[in-house]
Amino acid sequence: MLNIPHPFPYQGSKRGIAQYILLHFPSSVRCLIEPFCGSGAVSIAAGAHRLTKQFWLNDLNQPLMELWTEILERPNELAGGYEKLWNEQHPNKKEFFFQIRDEFNATPQPHHLLYLLARIVKGSVRYSAEGKFNQSADNRRWGMRPKTMRQQILGVSTLLAGKTTLSAVDFRMVVVKADKDDLVYMDPPYQGISFTRDHRYYNGLAYDEFVDTLQIMNEKDVSYIISYDGQTGGKTHGKLLPHRLSLKHLNIHAGRSSQATLLGYNHETVESLYLSPALVERLNGEERGLEKKPQIQLEFACV
Repeated sequence: MLNIPHPFPYQGSKRGIAQYILLHFPSSVRCLIEPFCGSGAVSIAAGAHRLTKQFWLNDLNQPLMELWTEILERPNELAGGYEKLWNEQHPNKKEFFFQIRDEFNATPQPHHLLYLLARIVKGSVRYSAEGKFNQSADNRRWGMRPKTMRQQILGVSTLLAGKTTLSAVDFRMVVVKADKDDLVYMDPPYQGISFTRDHRYYNGLAYDEFVDTLQIMNEKDVSYIISYDGQTGGKTHGKLLPHRLSLKHLNIHAGRSSQATLLGYNHETVESLYLSPALVERLNGEERGLEKKPQIQLEFACV
């Protein structure tokens, strides 16, 4: 059973359902592209299972991508910086958190962001209208212990370093580079929560803009998977993607919502997964080429 490393939690991460997303990967992927990478959970899982040769991680959040650069290029230095902060937070971790948050908002540094992500509640990131990190800490916890954090950072670096392109640009500048041998996995900001006063994401995404880009990708026969709308309890997050895109729509039961847990509810989350026409045709072609398509056996022991 594989231990899938994850250095930091992040709002909307697909860590818990990555195993189900991987089941829809074609057998040969030249490059897995994540235009809204966040914590990169799907890429990390794909790397652990050797489902692709190369990766491209992108997110418009520049400080987040600087953290990714440290994870892949200077993992030991990042782990050391985190360890220093973790030790310095004693004995007043509440006051220390706000101090580091202020320093990060003034001059963003990757080890500061890593420390903040390790301390906030359920990885529930919040940004102000000015783009400042404004979430508070979970003061019941100290954050991941330095030894464990180092193991997680080094684990991800081992999986992705040397074969990953990093960028912090608009998602359209990334997907336009995809070719027919690649696979694009998109987990954009959910509808209805990106443009609120207390931003959960660094940048919002307009529905029509996203749909227009998907149409262009369809015309280029790009294979892609999207996690977009969904349901938590009886609440639906946004409208379905339009039928004219000819996407295959699947539902994944993702278990109890972390956000609902924070509010004291016991609501299950159902995630929507969309497969592009080119990907469906690619998968069907693989099935036609084999008498019996081999099943991907995925075992996860996330730590």
